[in-house]
Amino acid sequence: MSTRDRTGLTLSGVTVRLGDGDAVVTALDDVSLTVAPGELVAVVGPSGAGKSSLLAVAGALTIPDEGTVSIDGHDIAAMSARDRAAYRRDHVGFVFQAGNLLPALTALEQLRLVTKLSHHRTDVRSPARLLADVGMAHKADRRPHQLSGGERQRVGIARALVGRPSLLLVDEPTAALDRARSHEVVQLLARETKQSAVATVMVTHDQDVLEHCDRVIEMIDGRLSAG
Repeated sequence: MSTRDRTGLTLSGVTVRLGDGDAVVTALDDVSLTVAPGELVAVVGPSGAGKSSLLAVAGALTIPDEGTVSIDGHDIAAMSARDRAAYRRDHVGFVFQAGNLLPALTALEQLRLVTKLSHHRTDVRSPARLLADVGMAHKADRRPHQLSGGERQRVGIARALVGRPSLLLVDEPTAALDRARSHEVVQLLARETKQSAVATVMVTHDQDVLEHCDRVIEMIDGRLSAG
């Protein structure tokens, strides 16, 4: 899909319930959210507010009990489990709190693995060029234990972007970083969001980095409100 054809992420009236019987908890309560291509939206709020459930639903890991989730106009819930997994692989990028890099692989190999899994596609980005774009070309041959926390996050961001996703979901990317590195990482996310025309949702507790975001939304008790 051309970036010109992207419409971003849309959640409409999404409700997610967890548990059974008397232990049912409403993790998301009638949530609606639109994130446009090239837009970085931060979601803030206390622990247990539903932020992780929001990422899971947006990333097609959880199917809502009510409401719809669409990425570039594709209804995720209407897909079979197999098609949903394939769509997630090819169109959704995840950046995790600790990078979640594979210990045995170098920085470059982390990205090359994604291109191998996307062997049927011809539009993936060059791993070496993307590492250079995030300022990690000089450490392409280093393994995760040889990288700092900020460097691991840079590699994680590059890995998430190598398949040219439509949607980028980022979970607490600065949790283990100092203030300077936190700003560098979120500035990088903001830049790549714009340049790649990807819709990005970032969950964070870090108030210092919100200035780099296009929009900030607060989540409390499973509901969203403008921050």
